[in-house]
Amino acid sequence: MKKLIAEFIGTLTLVLFGCGAAVLGGDHVGQLGISLAFGFAIVAMAYGIGPISGCHVNPAVSLAAFVSGRMTAKDMAGYWVAQFAGGIAGAALLAAIAGTGHGLGQNGWGPGYLGEFSLQSAAIFEVVMTALFVIVILGATSESAPAGFAGLAIGITLAVIHIVGIQVTGVSVNPARSFGPAVLVGGSALSQVWLFFVAPAVGAVAGGLLFRQKVL
Repeated sequence: MKKLIAEFIGTLTLVLFGCGAAVLGGDHVGQLGISLAFGFAIVAMAYGIGPISGCHVNPAVSLAAFVSGRMTAKDMAGYWVAQFAGGIAGAALLAAIAGTGHGLGQNGWGPGYLGEFSLQSAAIFEVVMTALFVIVILGATSESAPAGFAGLAIGITLAVIHIVGIQVTGVSVNPARSFGPAVLVGGSALSQVWLFFVAPAVGAVAGGLLFRQKVL
């Protein structure tokens, strides 16, 4: 239960800090500031709850851990429940502060959304970036990795992914991060949220298989 509570809190924090930076401070901090907010949130949680749950705070990360052989299906399912609940709770807290009139940092693509990139571009971005993200996570948390630096490596990677891709999809690489805002905002955010389940899952499986097959 401690692990599930930690995953709930960690995912809540990621959504509240990252999406909160976009909604409450985006006009002031810009794309770089939003990117750093997501990255720093992961760094903070990695050291705060990492010793308890491993700080997945992302169903795609848990899926990659399962595929790579580091997690059981039962534990993964429990993590998923906690992560999605945390994503909704984080979005709800942000909505209580800012309302939903200007969105909640939801993900999307196409006409009217940020850089107006196509579905194809959005799908490629989310698959590739999720695969790279979980490769960093699995590598940085392996037994042969330098101890104590995983949180920094993972947080910096997430920040760079956001710097590159906010204009493409707002950056998901995390179904729980996408689901919370989409549920509360509704509309196109909810109708497009399927991509932010499918693409991160494909990327997570690809990254996890590289470790399971000992390619990496």
